[in-house]
Amino acid sequence: MNTTFKTVSSSHITISELMLPSHTNFSGKIHGGYILSLLDQIAFACASKFSGNYCVTASVDTVNFLAPIEVGELVTMKASVNYVGRSSMIIGIRVEAENIRTGVVKHCNSSYFTMVSKDNDGKNAMVPGLILTTLKEVSRFENSVRQLDLKKEREYQKGIATFGSIESILSSNLYNVKVELE
Repeated sequence: MNTTFKTVSSSHITISELMLPSHTNFSGKIHGGYILSLLDQIAFACASKFSGNYCVTASVDTVNFLAPIEVGELVTMKASVNYVGRSSMIIGIRVEAENIRTGVVKHCNSSYFTMVSKDNDGKNAMVPGLILTTLKEVSRFENSVRQLDLKKEREYQKGIATFGSIESILSSNLYNVKVELE
């Protein structure tokens, strides 16, 4: 069992960047792929700061794009460790965009990255335990536990698809699908 513990606040990272025309997609909004790249960077920084080790992205569990980001807006990303396992951490990230002329701030994205701590030999390394000091931190930890349970259930369900389940999908008329097995 780990005897080292750190507070959630010791993991906090905030980055801000002005969105430029070079960051846009074909519709003139900031490209989601560019935002994903920034999300991965802040998740790495947050996890590495907390664990004291190099960290790698194991999965991107949720990325909800809630509002488009415009050229000229100041994007701020705030990250913290929400959950720790033995060598893994779930990093929660909130993305806000501020119109620098009007001061209006909008919530644009919430994301959850699972990061794994690595030692100098590239093997999984134990991370510190997590000290929860606010009800919000307790809530985020509990939500992470629920998300992990749902993820395990989804993985289990993937392994039990049968012809019976295919027939029930086709007979329901709820889906726009046609099955042509070879």
